[in-house]
Amino acid sequence: MTTHRAPKYPARSGRPVERSVVAGLVLAVGAGLAWIGGMIYTIAGWSG
Repeated sequence: MTTHRAPKYPARSGRPVERSVVAGLVLAVGAGLAWIGGMIYTIAGWSG
């Protein structure tokens, strides 16, 4: 008797969706740090 099983595909090492999410998060953190740095620079310019 034969069994009908779905073929098993090998696991991929890197998921493109996961990589793009991580890249987006890294860019968002970088933009946030740049914004905070700009605000500190602006406030320091006003006070000095």
